[in-house]
Amino acid sequence: MSQNGYLFVQPLLSADDAWAGYRAEFVPDCQDSEIVAQLLSGDCLTEFDQRHPWIFPAAEGLGGDARHVWLFPAHPEAQHAALEAALRQQRTRVGLIAAADVKLPATGTWDFLLIAASHARSLPPYTLIGQASRTAIIGTSVQSQNDRHWLIENGATLTSAEYLLTRATEGEKADITRVKLLRLLALISEGADTPALEAVFKEESKLSYSLLRLVNSAAVAPRSPITSFAQAINLLGRRQLQRWLQLLVYADPNNGAHPNPLLQFAAARGRLLELLISHVPQAATLDNAADAAFMTGTFSLLDVLLKMPLSGILQQLPLSSAVNGALSDHDGDLGCLLLAVKKAAQGRLDKAAQKLGDLGISPTDFLQAQCQALSWAARIHVGS
Repeated sequence: MSQNGYLFVQPLLSADDAWAGYRAEFVPDCQDSEIVAQLLSGDCLTEFDQRHPWIFPAAEGLGGDARHVWLFPAHPEAQHAALEAALRQQRTRVGLIAAADVKLPATGTWDFLLIAASHARSLPPYTLIGQASRTAIIGTSVQSQNDRHWLIENGATLTSAEYLLTRATEGEKADITRVKLLRLLALISEGADTPALEAVFKEESKLSYSLLRLVNSAAVAPRSPITSFAQAINLLGRRQLQRWLQLLVYADPNNGAHPNPLLQFAAARGRLLELLISHVPQAATLDNAADAAFMTGTFSLLDVLLKMPLSGILQQLPLSSAVNGALSDHDGDLGCLLLAVKKAAQGRLDKAAQKLGDLGISPTDFLQAQCQALSWAARIHVGS
């Protein structure tokens, strides 16, 4: 299958670590405006916060509303001039991707300016702050927390989140509290009864509180608040409860009010794999495919969270061979699907598109699954 048409959507983070915008990208030189038109004409975007911008590569024949930003390259092609002029005449918001070999535009020339962290940090002092007075700055290719802090302090309103997906290997200690929670998950996987599980939560009051905040979030939105672990089991069932426990690993163990963006990325990845696995014809023989895919997606970021090698974490969990193989070696169709999603998160869109095509997932199915996964994960607010 061709790489054309695969549109990759990544959330953008605001200064308080919340999702506050989305950037959609194609594989370079594989742009297909029809897939963007599908997104704009459907109901998908109505599920998202209407205040958040959506940033698309500029293309002919596409309109949009006040949320949409049409992005132009620093090295424009011949057709871009007429398109830019038309969009500006329509008072549509436009953005520019900065390049290190091109002088920055005059302040206020563009509504948005996307700039890589390394490029931004090479500029003279206060250059970015000057731009930010009349242009919304979005920092991209943010490989470290230090880069992100610098960008925010120098006027960026949004940043990409590559730095979240890399495990620190030096000077970091394993998160023991969350390791204990993994052991609780193992107990559930082994079929422990409800009283035994409830006893663990009574011993760990912080875990109980975190779990109740999670299952009462907007992503679940129960008709009446869930106030106890036993009630959570009765209302959700063990299968759904186990999924929320998988995400609880990512919640703030100290019950702080600050959101953990890694929780939402893990939730989105789990939901995305769950939705996509149904479009992989050869995965029909996989036992409990949806559950296995959700677990694979959520657990694929445990090494980042726990600051431990994934191999050591997997030894503590009684996972199925399919999930274990997918996480440890990208084995099987589930592993290939995980690898495609990982490549996309790393910005290696050509590799991601190739993997998706090999699995038989169409660009339309991929786009729909991304929108559903992201809108679901965006409604999880355990810190509020």
